[in-house]
Amino acid sequence: MNKLISLIVAGVMIVLPAAIQAEPAIPRPLWIRQVTGDDILVQAAAPGQARCLATAAAENQAAAQVTSARRTAAGLKPLRPNPRLAEAAARHACDMATRGQMAHRGSATKGPSQRVKGVGYKPAITAENIAAGPFNLEQVLHAWDGSDSHLRNIMLPQATDFGIGRAVAADGRTLFWAALYAAPRGR
Repeated sequence: MNKLISLIVAGVMIVLPAAIQAEPAIPRPLWIRQVTGDDILVQAAAPGQARCLATAAAENQAAAQVTSARRTAAGLKPLRPNPRLAEAAARHACDMATRGQMAHRGSATKGPSQRVKGVGYKPAITAENIAAGPFNLEQVLHAWDGSDSHLRNIMLPQATDFGIGRAVAADGRTLFWAALYAAPRGR
């Protein structure tokens, strides 16, 4: 079985075969490199038929609680799990998994704000974290928590709502994740 190393490059998480690295595979990111800009594209898996998953309310709640613990420890308000944001995140994870590409730009959208509007959420502010690799929910949340660029989204003071989604790439191994942090207009 090939071991994989997860990396955060350009503010997004990717996975590389361990054979091309000198260090052994570890369950969290090996490198973190900060790059500005949201026009990131990483071919993380082959394109093909993805297994797209709806986010269960319990999963969205659990992820919101973990994320909120970090926020409240820093004096920020907790995030509320929002089913519309979870739907938008799941759709984007599915789109990424189908293309095999981890990117903030979707196949039919320019970014997260467009996607949340598409599910009926009217944002004043929107931020997104994405990842691809063999990560479960706990691992991906931990990896984002350890990355400065992802942490900036998590700690966005204006954010009040949260949604997370995942999909499995055609290879059956690579999970694509998207998390949305937002606040509605008029608050």
